[in-house]
Amino acid sequence: MLDFTPFMHRSCAAGLSGLCRVTDHLYLSNGRAASDPSQVARYEITCIVNVTETKSSSPAPPGVEYIHIPVPDSPVSPLSDHFDDVADKVQQVAEGGGRTLVHCNAGVSRSAALCMVYLMKHRGVTLLEAHRWLRTCRPMVRPNSGFWKQLIRYEMELRGCSSVRMVPTSMGEIPDIYEEEARNMMPL
Repeated sequence: MLDFTPFMHRSCAAGLSGLCRVTDHLYLSNGRAASDPSQVARYEITCIVNVTETKSSSPAPPGVEYIHIPVPDSPVSPLSDHFDDVADKVQQVAEGGGRTLVHCNAGVSRSAALCMVYLMKHRGVTLLEAHRWLRTCRPMVRPNSGFWKQLIRYEMELRGCSSVRMVPTSMGEIPDIYEEEARNMMPL
């Protein structure tokens, strides 16, 4: 079992509303936090990856590279088309001593999925471990079911097996890691 303690945010409140430190060079947030120049400066962000349908109306701070990936938060959106490019960009920025902030509207689904891809590809963890890692700093992380299917396929390509599987429930297919939670939500 990996120890994620070094990457846990000191303040839960910051992880819930502000920028969440995933690694020394990767941060995750919602759109509001990402558009706050003081937070971008405080965390020394050098690259922002915006995974929302619309480009930010406010320009990136000077010296900050800005990448827009227009993908809706829909189970049928092909987020996996961007998995390798984003993971490799985060790694390239890290190797250059920079920091990347990946965000979507809520910092829950699209951006979280892309951060998990980075952790699998460049940190060598399983999908299950990547999900746990992200939940240590941002407990509300929860990619939609379509993104989970894409993540599972990606892990199969990387490792030849997957640490998470989709299971049928009365609410539709969900990742097995949410199975107990789904059972607890069912009326008695």
